[in-house]
Amino acid sequence: MSEPEEKLIEEKLRIEKRLKSGAAWFYWIAGLSIINSIILLYGSEWGFIVGLGITQIIDAIGLAVAEEVGVAGKIIALVLDCLVAGIFVVFGVFAMKKYKWSFIVGMILYCLDGLLFLLVMDILSIGFHVFALFCIFGGFKAIDKLREFERPQSPESQLPSEFEVEQL
Repeated sequence: MSEPEEKLIEEKLRIEKRLKSGAAWFYWIAGLSIINSIILLYGSEWGFIVGLGITQIIDAIGLAVAEEVGVAGKIIALVLDCLVAGIFVVFGVFAMKKYKWSFIVGMILYCLDGLLFLLVMDILSIGFHVFALFCIFGGFKAIDKLREFERPQSPESQLPSEFEVEQL
């Protein structure tokens, strides 16, 4: 294999890694949100900053309802949390398959979720949302670059350039 071919393969692998890394953020967001919810619903005060604000709101409501009706409030909150997290898992699945819409809709929803933290001025969570969005956007940008590698070469592009012909 020639050196230019090796460099192209390395570049493609680097771009594929960027796509997968960006798409994987949806899985991390979903998973850590569920862990945060379980931790909060069962009495702890700490959690991960990468989680969703909407699940924290659901959990707070679930805890308030649990004071009135018992454990059912917590169970309902956890089921709703799983539905929300499941949406982000779906974004991750389709993002891994290079569907641009999943990146776009997922980033919009995660951005809106970040605005919830703005309401309570949780600067650390806002900052992490911005960082995660930046990483997800990197995966989104990788789609077009990967598609360039996957396009069939036209016969003209396979012909030697003028420079290569002169060297022959």
